Amino acid sequence: MYVVGQYPRFLKQHWKFLKTVVNKLFEFMHESHPGVQDMACDTFLKIAQKCKRKFVTLQAEEKNPFIVELIDSLPTTISDLEPHQVQSFYESVGTLLSDRGQQVTIDRVALLKRLMDLPNQSWKMIIDGANSNVDSLMHPDTIKEVIKILKSNARVCNTVGPLYIHQLQFIFLDMLTCYKVYSQKISDAVAQQGAVATRTDATRKMRTVKKEILKLLSVFIEKSGGEECPPKQVAQGFLPPVLDPILNDYASNVPEARDSEVLGLFTVVVEKLKGDVLEEVPRIMERVFEVTLQMITANFEDFPDHRVKFFGFLRAVNLHCFPALFQLPAEHQRYVVDSVVWAFKHTGRDISETGLDILHELLTNVSQTPSVAQGFYQQFLLALISDVLAVLTDRLHKSGFKQHATLLQMMFHLVARNAVTAPLFDPATQSAGQTNMGFIADHFTNLLITSYPNLTKTQVEKFVQGLFDLNLPLEVFKTHLRNFLIELQEFSTEDNAGLFDEETGAVREAAVQQEEQRRSAVPGILKPSEMGDDDDDL
Repeated sequence: MYVVGQYPRFLKQHWKFLKTVVNKLFEFMHESHPGVQDMACDTFLKIAQKCKRKFVTLQAEEKNPFIVELIDSLPTTISDLEPHQVQSFYESVGTLLSDRGQQVTIDRVALLKRLMDLPNQSWKMIIDGANSNVDSLMHPDTIKEVIKILKSNARVCNTVGPLYIHQLQFIFLDMLTCYKVYSQKISDAVAQQGAVATRTDATRKMRTVKKEILKLLSVFIEKSGGEECPPKQVAQGFLPPVLDPILNDYASNVPEARDSEVLGLFTVVVEKLKGDVLEEVPRIMERVFEVTLQMITANFEDFPDHRVKFFGFLRAVNLHCFPALFQLPAEHQRYVVDSVVWAFKHTGRDISETGLDILHELLTNVSQTPSVAQGFYQQFLLALISDVLAVLTDRLHKSGFKQHATLLQMMFHLVARNAVTAPLFDPATQSAGQTNMGFIADHFTNLLITSYPNLTKTQVEKFVQGLFDLNLPLEVFKTHLRNFLIELQEFSTEDNAGLFDEETGAVREAAVQQEEQRRSAVPGILKPSEMGDDDDDL
């Protein structure tokens, strides 16, 4: 099984051998020896990914494409497999159905329906039972079966893409009903027992169902597109029924019962549907933003998944639905900026880098939107410069030096180019003729002299003047910052290799590319499985 999986090109060229191999894999799926079934499923998936065209087109001496025979025999083939192996098998067949080449003439919708016949029959029995007695959904075996069905659906959705809309229509409304039922049961348990209820076995299983529903919806939206499932249809037909049950449950639950997958789902919604969901974004943010901030800002350790996904969601909104940020109340706009600052001050590298990226994208969008730019600058620019300077000089964030330099250059140059016309100072306390550039220069000169008494006034003034120099390209600007940092007592006695991460990484990447080019230039070094496909995209 391992050997045949390494030579997909040979399998493509010899259909009878490929068919024999696959049938043998199906035999191995009934083998009880440990590991054989897993390897058979893994090998079938690998072959499906590399040779899918052969299964969905008519081959010599065959009456139908082999996928028809495969789906007909599916109940027998998977009868001895464990749930995770069954899900792998469904993923493999979904991979075959994903081929949409010109040579493929199969009825993909009909075959998808036949493929999902077994899980759909089980689903219908569960829903019929729930319609008679909703408490039947609480039975452990029922919950286990619902999880299996949802996982198989997610595997198929991930592979067939937009085609999955025909299957989702069958389970969609019932799936949302299950979400509401389990949400209510969890809320009732929390109301009776407190937060400890979230750690009981029954609650964990119900939360698993909710998470699988959220994952399935995320995969479906991410894979939507094309004529079969255009984004506008998803935004108008599938999203509205989803919002209320998920948002209300998230906002009203105790922190321990809030699923981070909710944030992941709405990140995908914004990234994929973009302008089609612009009107819904303020509503989504109103329900998830403040309650999540309360969870993650108490310290730097609790709710790690929520932290990562929250800032991923914020970044997606900033990139794809930027106008929605300024449809929020003024207080919530400040929450957005404060959360970005909190992110890039975080000691976790992934979160701090995400915060810096969000700030860069936010400033870029603001500069391109004159209607909001001056108000934003007047309210936030001075504080943002101070916050970025603070992380630049705190020794804990050396890995973010490149982003710190880019942001500081962007903000100081905004002032130097007179792009900031609103006063950044209180005119009542400043002398007549005061300019933003003069105020900023004086403000940060005094701040740095006070913070670093080992530096002379001349050193600080020279540094601040360099920050406003429009003739300095970014590389020279970074050198200007490095020289200043190394003059500080805090940095002068430390290993400052982190300030040169960008250059070190570029050298390392060039070495890797050179090695790849060397290997690909020598015939026979690359394994067949490392080579690209040759005809499956035709």
